[in-house]
Amino acid sequence: MREAIAGVDLGGTSIKVALANCAGDLLCHASISTEGHLGATNVLSRIAELLSQLSQKNAVSLKVLGMGVPGLVDVEQGITKFLPNLPSQWREVPVARQLGDLLSCQVRVVNDARAATLGELRFGHGRSCSDATLAFMTLGTGVGGGVAIEGQLRLGPLGAAGELGHQTILPEGPRCGCGNRGCLETLASGPAIASAGIRLMNSGQAPNLHQLVEGDASRVTVVEMAQVAQQDPLIHAALIDASSYIGIAAANVVTILHPDMVVLGGGVAEMGPLLIETVQSVIQERVGMFPTDHVQVLKSELGVKAGVIGAIAIAKDAL
Repeated sequence: MREAIAGVDLGGTSIKVALANCAGDLLCHASISTEGHLGATNVLSRIAELLSQLSQKNAVSLKVLGMGVPGLVDVEQGITKFLPNLPSQWREVPVARQLGDLLSCQVRVVNDARAATLGELRFGHGRSCSDATLAFMTLGTGVGGGVAIEGQLRLGPLGAAGELGHQTILPEGPRCGCGNRGCLETLASGPAIASAGIRLMNSGQAPNLHQLVEGDASRVTVVEMAQVAQQDPLIHAALIDASSYIGIAAANVVTILHPDMVVLGGGVAEMGPLLIETVQSVIQERVGMFPTDHVQVLKSELGVKAGVIGAIAIAKDAL
């Protein structure tokens, strides 16, 4: 029987899984709902069941599993420490041991944004340059990130290096879930941007957005806001504000790391050229110590698959 590796991207609402051969070529992928309210043991059992079914269907034997989780994890032990968007926050859950026992394979666990960073480095924009220095920003329900320096993912002693979403942008800004004030996540996450759109719509200042979503605030996302940005000037201004905050964060990273590229992923990246062009402009405006013309600002090539493909890369490295 052929050997295979697997990747798992654990999210608050859904779980993406994939199987690949030992060279990293995808064999199949699938997804299931997280159902986190049922508890960590149930979630891990359902992941193991799905991977067992996929392994049998593809006639492969699972050798290594890589997994990205949305929060803090002890990388060496494979124990989750704090997953803020899951019930019970998965404190001290021995994920690697439990999944390893269920699947009889080796398991490596890292933060999901760091996994996505490695995915982009190995299989996305970074694949053409083996020693690339890359900063990846995941802009979605939360804002995360990761950094790769000269082709190597930087994790740090707690696997927390590269938390780009929790750098301070406004010192007296909104309180963040991490306890700080004015983190990028409080200003430029999907929900933060959507809330600005909803406020403008409900106050009658975004008539085209109101028409697009038929007045339903629950349908307002960055994608809908971007669709009407040219017709609703204040929506356009709100998107520019959020993009500028992201640009400030990116400029900070460029000053510190001088990367070859800054890659933007997640739902907010679907804003498109308005985001990319604004971030590029802010970097050029705010980084004065050296030229930044060669620093590329790019939308993720892997899109929503970055996390699970990155988890495959984690497994491949473990071989």
